[in-house]
Amino acid sequence: MSEIKLTHYSHGAGCGCKIAPAVLDKILHSDFKSVAFPSLLVGNESKDDAAVYELDNGTCIISTTDFFMPIVDDAKTFGKIASVNAISDVYAMGGSPLMALAILGWPIDKLPAELAQSVLDGAREVCAEANIPLAGGHSIDSPEPIFGLAVTGTVAKENLKRNNTAKPGNLLYLTKPIGVGIITTAQKRGLALTDDVAHAVKSMTQLNTVGAEISKYRFVTAMTDVTGFGLLGHLLEVCEGSHVSAEISYASVPLIENLNYYTSKMIYPDNTMRNWQSYDTKVQGIGAESLLTLCDPQTSGGLLICVEAMAKQEFERTMKTLGFSLSPIGKLVEPTADVVVRIV
Repeated sequence: MSEIKLTHYSHGAGCGCKIAPAVLDKILHSDFKSVAFPSLLVGNESKDDAAVYELDNGTCIISTTDFFMPIVDDAKTFGKIASVNAISDVYAMGGSPLMALAILGWPIDKLPAELAQSVLDGAREVCAEANIPLAGGHSIDSPEPIFGLAVTGTVAKENLKRNNTAKPGNLLYLTKPIGVGIITTAQKRGLALTDDVAHAVKSMTQLNTVGAEISKYRFVTAMTDVTGFGLLGHLLEVCEGSHVSAEISYASVPLIENLNYYTSKMIYPDNTMRNWQSYDTKVQGIGAESLLTLCDPQTSGGLLICVEAMAKQEFERTMKTLGFSLSPIGKLVEPTADVVVRIV
């Protein structure tokens, strides 16, 4: 069954399947007067990575779900990437996962059930690595293959990290290079080099466990993971939620190896332009290459971490002990009326 290419059975790929931010805003808009739930600490209003509900003992429950269509051709790898991506939302809130449920849509008349079994095996491997059970799930017969997880996690209230609590002067760090959307698009078109695909897969299958490990530090003021809206889209959510602006040093943004080979050929996912059209009026200083990379929809991307400037050395030392050699990609500044993110 290795000759079956899963990406040929889906119109989208990974988090590139996401509905564009501007369209999603229209879908989520409602005049319905919702009931207030005091224990719901994080809900829809902040566009955060997961919902968070406070229990009576100072512990919070984190609940999230994420699923998408194949971003790679190998079924087991697809299951692993989708699972790492879904669990990441818990780590982005500073929490630790407890268990997961599988979400599977499969075109039974087009693809053998054995391939779906391989997808689930990929999920089982990731859940075992995260030390959580894949405790059940739900499946449907669907026109295209779909897979993901619903994940439950926990976090101590004092360690909860949100995407709307950043402050002016904070430094910005990113734990994974960007560009996997470009590489996987090239793969789907038969234009990707083998080593480049391997680098992208390695990045997408790396758990963001570091989010739980650094949540105890007060100098980490806010955190989110970078996925389908691209680095710019998720940074804008941080800025707008926190009422700040940002300056990004494009030369400091980590890019996946050999990305220029593809951007020079103008290879990029369709969602790149949909992302850009959703927030182009809020960004200044974008260039031809930086548009393709900073708006590139990431699947299972890294953590975008906001850190107090006075803690720069301590944070970087801490991250180095955890296996990350990081430097700032930019900083947050006082809000400006004309632009939210400036690229320099």
